[in-house]
Amino acid sequence: MEALVAQEREGEKMEALVAQEREGERMEALVAQGRDGGRTEAPHHQRAAAAVLSGTGDPYQGEFPETIEEFLQHGSMMKCISFNRTGTLLAAGCSNGSCIIWDFETRGIAREFRDIDCTAPITCVSWSKYGHRLLASATDKSLTLWDVSTGEKIARITLQQTPLNARLHPGSRNPSICLACPLSSAPLLVDLNSGSTSVLPVSVSENGNPPASNPRNKFSDGSPPYTPTAATFDKHGDLIYVGNSKGEILIVDSKGIQVHAVILTPAGTGNIVKDIIFSRDGQYLLTNSSDRVIRVYKNLLPIKGSGEEIRNISNKNNDYESHYDKLKANGASCLVLSCEVSDAVTKIQWKTPCFSGNGEWIVGGSANKGEHRMQIWDRSGRLVKILEGPKEALIDLAWHPVEPTIATVSVTGVVYIWAKEHVENWSAFAPDFVELEENEEYVEKEDEFDLNGKEEKAEEVLIDENAEIDIDTCEKNVVFSDLEDSGDEIVHLPAIPSPDAPDEQPDKCLGSSSKLEDSNHSGSPSSMDAVQNGQGIPPASSPMEVDNSTAEDLGEGSNSKRKRRLSAKGLEMQQSDKVKKPQTKNKANGNATKSNAKDMEIVNGNSSAVDDEATEDDEVNIDN
Repeated sequence: MEALVAQEREGEKMEALVAQEREGERMEALVAQGRDGGRTEAPHHQRAAAAVLSGTGDPYQGEFPETIEEFLQHGSMMKCISFNRTGTLLAAGCSNGSCIIWDFETRGIAREFRDIDCTAPITCVSWSKYGHRLLASATDKSLTLWDVSTGEKIARITLQQTPLNARLHPGSRNPSICLACPLSSAPLLVDLNSGSTSVLPVSVSENGNPPASNPRNKFSDGSPPYTPTAATFDKHGDLIYVGNSKGEILIVDSKGIQVHAVILTPAGTGNIVKDIIFSRDGQYLLTNSSDRVIRVYKNLLPIKGSGEEIRNISNKNNDYESHYDKLKANGASCLVLSCEVSDAVTKIQWKTPCFSGNGEWIVGGSANKGEHRMQIWDRSGRLVKILEGPKEALIDLAWHPVEPTIATVSVTGVVYIWAKEHVENWSAFAPDFVELEENEEYVEKEDEFDLNGKEEKAEEVLIDENAEIDIDTCEKNVVFSDLEDSGDEIVHLPAIPSPDAPDEQPDKCLGSSSKLEDSNHSGSPSSMDAVQNGQGIPPASSPMEVDNSTAEDLGEGSNSKRKRRLSAKGLEMQQSDKVKKPQTKNKANGNATKSNAKDMEIVNGNSSAVDDEATEDDEVNIDN
């Protein structure tokens, strides 16, 4: 009986394992369907279960940063940052009105833009789509457009209000149109070439027309005056999404400046929309409101041709009592609420929230003073990570477009780089690699390293040596969501080296060496002839050699011993003296002969064999 009971239990375990495997396969299919662009996508808890059952990984170990890797610091305090489309360059606006471009791979400064007309702190920096231009807004109410490759200022205009945020039009290669969000007025479409501006509507009345503004900048229905309003382009710039102080999101046609849809936030009237941001792929929209909640919306409009699609929707919906009801119905066809995230314990305000590069994660920075704190959620709204930094308030952040890296700016002007903490995994080098705690003796198999001729021939047949290899066509980078790589996109900038401050001692050495060169070459006909004949004059190894060589030209009587060049008669006399001298003395002076001969050769600038023989090593006393 005990054997039968144990057998039944074993059978139940096997059935449970089979059911578990089937459930894992079903979850994997749901996840694959969601990634392939299907209409249905598995919720996060189902995706996590699928990851655990299939053994593909830990669902709590996502591709998001975990610790501070390093920091960037400059002479002036940095206030705001922005990555280019590929994430290879990081632009930063400083407190002195300058803009710095960091090479994010080498962590070096590639460019620095300075405008003598702007010394006010920068509030926002924005890249063009392919990185050719950079827009900077400042607290002196100015907008400045820079050419990234040349460093030249293209345009500069001054608005009536301080722009807190500015974005270049994403649909142009070299845009001159930007969207600016001033401090206390409605968002503006600005033409940087002509300086003309177009005011965007921030509210809609019952008849469908924007309410007339009054001297106090209040809405016609008596709502509070203008607050910093958020606005952003969609992926291709066809539509503009505007958030107002009434808790509404307006979808405006960027060409006709006409409101086509209105979306009400769940909090209702009085819920100010402070930030509104699109994901890189244009599929999701994020809003940060004054009710301390970050909301994520799913974009139902097509990525391309969204302007034409919303005009078609607006023309079809006509069976409504009021125009406002029609706009709300249009909004229901454009955006749908996906999730809401907040800090349920502390109820803190959020600053500069954004999506990750792939749109899978959402990050928000704490707006509390003296707190460098971030929280990361997945797209379903589950909190996955809390990052604690130094005791410095966070003022701006940006997620890297490709890597799991976040750059944050503190109130002290330092940029901190948050990255994933990498752990060495030796099994990545080979699937069958096994880590051993103790040494074990390896037993080699009999046929482990035997050569199989048949397999080698089969592999050789598979290789077509006559196939043409295409080295001209560049494959598109599938990492980017838009898949629209440009051949002339600015990815890297040549770094301009900044010279170090010279020390005092090298300056003295340089000055003395230059004086020696002047003394060697100035007024010397032989040296001029050598230069004309293409022969270089080697520099003197010490100032003493120059003094000894030039002392002969002075012609003054002296008791010092000098090295000089002898005449032919003198050479004969000294050769006869050498024969009479003992052999030991000749050997003792052999090394001195060679060294003195080289010294005389350098001084006289002659390298012939006759001069080598004519050079004497002995010190001769010259009688005056």
